[in-house]
Amino acid sequence: MPAPVLDAKAWLLVEFGSGQTLASQNADQKIEPASLTKLMTAYLTFSALRQRVLTLDQTVQVSEAAWRAQGSRMFIDMKRPVTVEELIKGMIVQSGNDACIALAEAIAGGEVQFADLMNKEAARLGMTNTHFMNATGLPDPQHMTTATDLAKLATALIRDFPAEYGKYYSMKEFRYNNITQPNRNRLLFIDPSVDGVKTGHTDAAGYCLISSAKRGERRLLSVVLGTPSDGARAQESLKLLNYGYQYYDAVKLYAAGQPASKMRVWKGKESTVGAGFLNDFVIAVPKGAVSGALNQGASGKLAVSLESKQPLVAPINKGDVVGTLKITLEGKPYGEYPVVATEAVPVAGWFGRLWDTIRMWFA
Repeated sequence: MPAPVLDAKAWLLVEFGSGQTLASQNADQKIEPASLTKLMTAYLTFSALRQRVLTLDQTVQVSEAAWRAQGSRMFIDMKRPVTVEELIKGMIVQSGNDACIALAEAIAGGEVQFADLMNKEAARLGMTNTHFMNATGLPDPQHMTTATDLAKLATALIRDFPAEYGKYYSMKEFRYNNITQPNRNRLLFIDPSVDGVKTGHTDAAGYCLISSAKRGERRLLSVVLGTPSDGARAQESLKLLNYGYQYYDAVKLYAAGQPASKMRVWKGKESTVGAGFLNDFVIAVPKGAVSGALNQGASGKLAVSLESKQPLVAPINKGDVVGTLKITLEGKPYGEYPVVATEAVPVAGWFGRLWDTIRMWFA
């Protein structure tokens, strides 16, 4: 079944468990991200909380720059300190530009410094076509990204901060300063399987929506950019999500943390390392192509093989890429995915390193 054609400038539908693309159009075209930028602001905020740079109950003094923020606001006041958690809700639910600036200042001392952190994190996440100039998404000629990069960011947010994502992104409204504002993500109100993620809009960007739905154990993520209206971004996003669930089956190949194989390690305290996936690895296949969960070496229509990235030399950290999973469907290539270390392997002592150096010469 061909993918639907959407009334949008660009779109992308991915299987969350593998990052597999199910449908796309202009996914690598550079666009203005508008308030979708706030996903990176949230990612860095959650990182700061994890690193104890911030605490949820910490109060933040509102600067004049935050108070004067243009666009959507949560209406913080210079005369009234606000907590970090209130700012998080204001940023996510109310899409408050003032909240974003206040958080940027609390984390990095200023929005310019915070933008530098945003770009460093974008590079680490593999967002190769993204450049941030601010924490809000207000227009700037150099503030650009793509649907592909936004999918990477949204995936990282849900994967790395599942508790925070579950707590804040499905909130339907938030009241602050005696003003109640609803979440602009209409799908939260019409589809119970949708639990996020973020809307965005400027005149240049159009109406945008990154949405995530979980039906059963399967999560899909859609990025829809540049639709003509608020209603259209919800309608087109739902059309894309429904397509993924209706015309594709999910196949769980590996459970989170389950070693799919053991790979040879040189100069390490251990001679092998478990190779697999840190999260459940799920791929989508056309409806009816296969049935049931499969494992490595499965016969029939779907088959998988693991190739080691050699030589693997210690130290190896948990999560380091150590190989490649190659998938074929009906004998034809279907996808390739990085396989990571499911455990850490520290460096061996001097004798172990020397012995493996000699062995590597002959190997």
